[in-house]
Amino acid sequence: MKTPSPHRHVLVTGGAGFIGSHLVEALLAGGASVTVVDDLSTGVRANLDVAVHAHPDRVRLVESTVSEWARGAPGFDAAYHLAASVGVRLVMDDPARAAERNVGETMALLGWASRTRSPVLFASSSEVYGKGVSSPFREDADLLFGPPTSPRWSYGLSKAVDEQMAIAAGARDGFPVVVARFFNTVGPRQRGRYGMVLPRFVAAACTGRPLEVHGSGRQVRCFGDVRDVVRALPTMLSTPDCHGKVFNLGSDRPISIEDLARFVVSTLGSRSEVVRVPYSDAFGPGFEDLEVRIPDIARARRAIGFDPGITLEQTIRDIAAHLARTPEAIA
Repeated sequence: MKTPSPHRHVLVTGGAGFIGSHLVEALLAGGASVTVVDDLSTGVRANLDVAVHAHPDRVRLVESTVSEWARGAPGFDAAYHLAASVGVRLVMDDPARAAERNVGETMALLGWASRTRSPVLFASSSEVYGKGVSSPFREDADLLFGPPTSPRWSYGLSKAVDEQMAIAAGARDGFPVVVARFFNTVGPRQRGRYGMVLPRFVAAACTGRPLEVHGSGRQVRCFGDVRDVVRALPTMLSTPDCHGKVFNLGSDRPISIEDLARFVVSTLGSRSEVVRVPYSDAFGPGFEDLEVRIPDIARARRAIGFDPGITLEQTIRDIAAHLARTPEAIA
């Protein structure tokens, strides 16, 4: 992977979140000063402890929504927009609020970027592929969603709208934009309370509780380590050939959810059992899910030499070690 040009002063919205805090550390390690804007609705101040301890003079947290902060805020050498509603459970609990936050806060960020001409990397999601048209998922594929009466698709729809707004605003107003679609990004600091499957499994295995597999367990996913993903983001934003484009980011090594549960149990030497829970019990009646979600990451490989190298086994062990140090994160 190419080495990115260092940015002097960088903005990370949602920087106290799981992915955001790892990105903050990567940017600081590259020599940048970082301002984090996060309302701490799902982010956790403690996620920034490592960054603050290592670079107390180069990281600043502004506790605010993006829309509040953006009024009159100055420009930055680069901005990474990760602030969003996250997790299937959070979206299913209040789909209207999730969509409002995703679209409204992105509009505010893009208005600021248009005014200041600050380069923006927008964090999107594999959820924009909806039900999927073909596999593996390619960035230029058509998108297919269920009806608007199904709350399941509200998150993906809102992120797809965000992508179009970001690319269009950058083209119209002359600031660089890159869109990164994350596929099941996992690692230390991720919490299972919002529906994320791997931290749920690891927490259950560490405490001897059953690992609950939702649905049939035959659903296929690819799990990419957050540390592989975040190191790609500054490279993308500093590479002119990436501007105005969309990139899948994550691992392309598939595993079924049931096999994932059993792999977690064996990796950690747990005595936990694996049980199935119907979708209707986990998320309510009418919940739909995709059977196969595998990214084509050839575009990122060609553009920046993206090559995820951290194994799923190592990720599982690192999540378990993090939970052992911070047992409050098990919730």
